[in-house]
Amino acid sequence: MGRRYFGTDGVRGKVGEAPITPDFVMRLGYAAGKTLVSREKLPQGERPGVLIGKDTRISGYMLEAALEAGFAAAGADVMLAGPIPTPAVAHLTRALRLQAGVVISASHNPFYDNGIKFFSANGAKLPDAVEEEIEQRLDQPMGCAESARLGKARRIEDAAGRYIEFCKSTFPNELDLRGLRIALDCANGAAYHIAPRVFHELGGEVVTVGVEPNGLNINAEVGATRPEVLQAAVLQHRADVGIALDGDGDRVVMVDQRGRIYDGDMLLYVIARARHAEGRLDGVVGTLMSNLGFEHAVARLGVPFERARVGDRYVLELLLQKGWKLGGENSGHILCLDRHTTGDGIISALQVLAALRSGDTDLPRACEGLEFYPQVLVNVRLLPGFDWQADADIAQAREAAERALGDEGRVLLRPSGTEPLLRVMVEGREREAVETHANRIAEVVRQATS
Repeated sequence: MGRRYFGTDGVRGKVGEAPITPDFVMRLGYAAGKTLVSREKLPQGERPGVLIGKDTRISGYMLEAALEAGFAAAGADVMLAGPIPTPAVAHLTRALRLQAGVVISASHNPFYDNGIKFFSANGAKLPDAVEEEIEQRLDQPMGCAESARLGKARRIEDAAGRYIEFCKSTFPNELDLRGLRIALDCANGAAYHIAPRVFHELGGEVVTVGVEPNGLNINAEVGATRPEVLQAAVLQHRADVGIALDGDGDRVVMVDQRGRIYDGDMLLYVIARARHAEGRLDGVVGTLMSNLGFEHAVARLGVPFERARVGDRYVLELLLQKGWKLGGENSGHILCLDRHTTGDGIISALQVLAALRSGDTDLPRACEGLEFYPQVLVNVRLLPGFDWQADADIAQAREAAERALGDEGRVLLRPSGTEPLLRVMVEGREREAVETHANRIAEVVRQATS
């Protein structure tokens, strides 16, 4: 059945507008709690346990209280972790042997947006079947368990410390970060009080940006989506490397000592190259948006490569299907499944730094052999109900571009998941040819929809 609320990354929207309202979020907590109560086979008298974490948005207080009430009314116990990164919720849910984890965050979006994302007991995104069951329960009236069966709530005082130690444990014991000056941008988000301690306690000299959240400034001109702030910090403080996280701490971009930005494809290549040299890389998963130059560079290593749909949950699905451990998106979501069950900005950065330290190198040298192809993206608005896939003129324009580009280029037509847009992406060796083909296909789409 079609989903009304859950997207690829939970439920998300503008605060105060459906579905991100206090009453809906309380019903969502109740529906999720009832689903857990009905699914979990716990000993007599025990209640399912749920961990709730959040980022630094001001609306997190309100939504946290609403979720807590909903879960308690359904008969589920709640543990409140306060502001912690999304991957910390995944880890703590597993470590505390709880039945589910919930994150209140809208990731890299502005402060006025927020969302609810769920993790299963094993620290992975909820299976589709469970999300569908929660949606079905949302259609039913909200009730309340009898008083003796109501859930309780308590706050976990050491959540941040537990997660810091977990992050540090993913860095090789024989290595450290001594002598490395790190510029660190935490986006005024959930990692503001965690990431600096991780890198400092591993020996790094840390200069921070975006570590003063006030509820309204998360992702505001800082973080992984605005890496120019990190570039300036690296140059100003003469740092050896820069690391920028997003608001919920699950994605990362980096900057070298000269101020050059390294996106998810580049960082994934650094990790892949190091692991291949150590003989512990079976294959790599990217997405439909991964640069063709990245695919070719991985192929030159002799490593298998597969593309998943855009979205870290689809990267995870393909990794599990293949039995591989490494994958990611060019946006900076990187999954190292031998280190964590989900994408983690801090841990991904640590894997890059481990590769640099063990190879006695830096980012520019670690990316040798990686040549990015020019990539042009044109968004074309679609009329409601228009079936672009069945249009012969669009298909012909696409095929003509693919023939012209051959093995040295790629064409991708992808509908937006949130807007009535068709994204026309073309990449290849020659920028002028890439731009010509992208604009030509986009014009054919416009004519077909006019």
